[in-house]
Amino acid sequence: MIFPFGVNSCGPSPKPSLQTINFTPPTYPTPRMNITHKLKPFQQLTVNELYDLLRLRSEVFVVEQNCVFLDQDNKDQLCYHLLLFAGDKLAAYCRLVPAGVSYPEISIGRVITSPDFRGSGLGRKVMELAIESCLELFGAVDIRIGAQTYALPFYTSLGFIAEGNVYDEDGIEHIEMVKTSKLL
Repeated sequence: MIFPFGVNSCGPSPKPSLQTINFTPPTYPTPRMNITHKLKPFQQLTVNELYDLLRLRSEVFVVEQNCVFLDQDNKDQLCYHLLLFAGDKLAAYCRLVPAGVSYPEISIGRVITSPDFRGSGLGRKVMELAIESCLELFGAVDIRIGAQTYALPFYTSLGFIAEGNVYDEDGIEHIEMVKTSKLL
């Protein structure tokens, strides 16, 4: 179990979780990284955590991908936020979106690895923790994502199955994918 608390969607907000993971990246030729992660509802994020996650999202989704869009979509306030830190630097992030906010199912969104940590395996780690966190928070339910098409093999390797047609979101090709509760 990842979290020292039991949570369901009708219960009280969880206490912030901080757990240290000794993690050896599968493809990155550096010594072991000391990675910590936090899972928090929006209201429990510190000002610095909120700044770090919004800055990273802007750095990659707006600047690097040259995609002008309004990242702050009024969904963050309803979500849980999973932050992975290497020391005091935000290395990877995603948000867990309750059912009915983006899709009828729960969702994992804004999945991102800092450019400084790409190739380290932290993208996989943040998704594995997100899937486990969804199970802890929401129970064994389907998880739907809107994946950028270039990442289809990555999400497939995590048990997600493409559904529907490719669509354009802010100038980038996406496809919906589902991980059924049977695969959790």
